[in-house]
Amino acid sequence: MTLRVQSGSARGRRLKAVPGGREVRPILARIRKSLFDILRPRIEGALFLDLFAGTGMVGIEALSNGAARATFVDRASSSLRMIETNVAFLGFAERSEVLRADVARDLRALAGRRFDLIFLGPPYKDEKAVPLALSVPALSRVAEAGLAGPETWVVLQHHDKESLDGAEARWEKFREKEYGDTTLSFFKLRAL
Repeated sequence: MTLRVQSGSARGRRLKAVPGGREVRPILARIRKSLFDILRPRIEGALFLDLFAGTGMVGIEALSNGAARATFVDRASSSLRMIETNVAFLGFAERSEVLRADVARDLRALAGRRFDLIFLGPPYKDEKAVPLALSVPALSRVAEAGLAGPETWVVLQHHDKESLDGAEARWEKFREKEYGDTTLSFFKLRAL
């Protein structure tokens, strides 16, 4: 599999390390292009958080487009090594932080830090093709850890059939884009 940065300072550059197994599902190029067309006015100088980072492609694209800093979080050691290799290869290591955590269970390692843009790309299914439904628990962990301020945009990539019931208690959905069976939902914290 070949993964390429689509826009910004590293446009056209291929990632050095790419996933080999089924555990990592990179965001499709056309969805990533659409996402960054939407985010571009907000990305310059932003603090970007890439949760369930996998290949790190979304956070790398954010850095390429002028994000001040990107923090990548995943629980798989292989993904974290892949991200570290690629941010170094592309010259983004000084503006990157790579952390190991189970996003749907515990984000205390980031507690109290605020981000301008947060992307969540949880896996849809486990290795036995059983739906995981990690979106609502992950959104809850983001709110509990205080990672989003009133102006933070949280973008969730999820399967179109996954229920987001329960998310509306803390989050207000203000935009949604569908791409086949994948949906990007855009949230802000609800005013309490």
